Amino acid sequence: MNKCVLSASGSGHPVVCWLLTAAEMKRCDSNTSEIFGVPSVVLMERAALSCVDVIVSRQKKLEEQAGQLGLHPKRRVLIAAGGGNNGADGIAIGRLLLQEGYDVSFYLASGEEKASELLKLQLHTAKAYGAVICDTIPDGEYDIIVDALFGIGLCRPAEGIYREAIEWINAQDAFVLAVDLPSGIETDTGAVLGCAVRADVTVTFGFWKRGLLFYPGCKYTGKVICTQIGITEDGFLNQTPEAFTFTAPVAELLPARPEDGNKGTFGKVLLLAGSEAMAGAAILCGRSAFYAGSGMVKLSCPTLIHPVIQTALPEAMTADSVEASARWADVIGAGPGLSLSDRARKELLFVLQQTLQPLVLDADAINLIAKDEALLQELIEHQQNPATRRKLILTPHPGELARLEGCAIEEILKQPVFYAKKWANRLQAAVLCKGARSIAASPDGSIYINRSGNSGMAVAGSGDVLTGIVTALLSTIDDPFWALCIGVYLHGLAGDLAAHTKGEYSMTSNDIAEAVWAVLVKQEKNYV
Repeated sequence: MNKCVLSASGSGHPVVCWLLTAAEMKRCDSNTSEIFGVPSVVLMERAALSCVDVIVSRQKKLEEQAGQLGLHPKRRVLIAAGGGNNGADGIAIGRLLLQEGYDVSFYLASGEEKASELLKLQLHTAKAYGAVICDTIPDGEYDIIVDALFGIGLCRPAEGIYREAIEWINAQDAFVLAVDLPSGIETDTGAVLGCAVRADVTVTFGFWKRGLLFYPGCKYTGKVICTQIGITEDGFLNQTPEAFTFTAPVAELLPARPEDGNKGTFGKVLLLAGSEAMAGAAILCGRSAFYAGSGMVKLSCPTLIHPVIQTALPEAMTADSVEASARWADVIGAGPGLSLSDRARKELLFVLQQTLQPLVLDADAINLIAKDEALLQELIEHQQNPATRRKLILTPHPGELARLEGCAIEEILKQPVFYAKKWANRLQAAVLCKGARSIAASPDGSIYINRSGNSGMAVAGSGDVLTGIVTALLSTIDDPFWALCIGVYLHGLAGDLAAHTKGEYSMTSNDIAEAVWAVLVKQEKNYV
């Protein structure tokens, strides 16, 4: 993990939320018990208590509301447990609810002979308190169902009695709490393995799991509550997880602006963007660069569209070619609305071969490189050589990344983390795979998974806005990966603000750009 990720916030707000794979969580869990001596059964009891707290708190609110109407909500609970330690969590939850006076039924799908050692211990304790363990789902109606069939270890489709149990749970009119992860969701990818429980609340332990964020898994989780049960960052043993997302306000992630700065201090951005048919892309990109803090913006684009750009964005300068302005720039962004014309290719070729400034490649810049094998290989060779390597960011959507890879877009959609990491390593660059959960990868293997944003951002020009933001940030932030992560986060927050005012159906990319400044002002007021 890049050191800047760990030290960006000085205000006490957490900077990142770690997003663990199944293997990372198991290792951390094991270290907590084996290295630090916290017994697994203690961790399990705390996990069960955290789930019980959620159920009891909800029930009290229901009873208070119902009491005002003379009603009396029932407390009928079903614990649906599997044969592993997730099932043991479920049995412990049921035992604690039983002690709280709830009417609890227990269903053990695996049978006791296949139970893990911790599950056998929990079964013994539950029986001592009067629990009756059933090997079929007891007949009756339930107000609350605890899904503890599978934990983080599931790697194949749920079948047989497990599939039947999941489908039965989904058919009930009950409040469903999933323990750690809804059964049927793959921990690392969020994939649905055959079928999955649709939870109202998921209580996850210690740290978030990647599958709770990725689609389609995140559509099954309901509200996610991450509770601390004693598995802390100490359990990483200095081997930090690969993936994270932001929790700090975006204003705290940005570098401070010196009070004695000038327009040159805050970054001179050169954008190779726009064409005769797509002047709007250049305008959106340039406007967003200004809103993200750039002091000066120059657009290299065909002379024919200069009047359009100067009218829509009078703060920006224009140039007929990138060659005339290359030395002027602190950072270069290329691609939005560029087209695949001979002029565009010539300009991009000059940027790649004759400039050394930090560079952001998007859209048609990526498409031009993908269709020119010689150009692609030259870029790879330059980036693999420390003597010629430049600071580089790529921001493709899955289609553009598929063109680079030479594969079907479906392959990228199946494994976005894999391909983002592959190209980050291959180009020694920060690489983004855009999507509902955009994924940024660094050459050292770190992964940022973005949570901000909404469906209204799936609109023409949204990527142009992102390129402007990221290019502006790269002019004042030394680490390309950090600049990319913050840029994606800010872009999504601006999209969320735009959706709040315009609605996801009606918002445009210009609304996103216009919201960038408002996000920063709002966060400054809240946190500075």
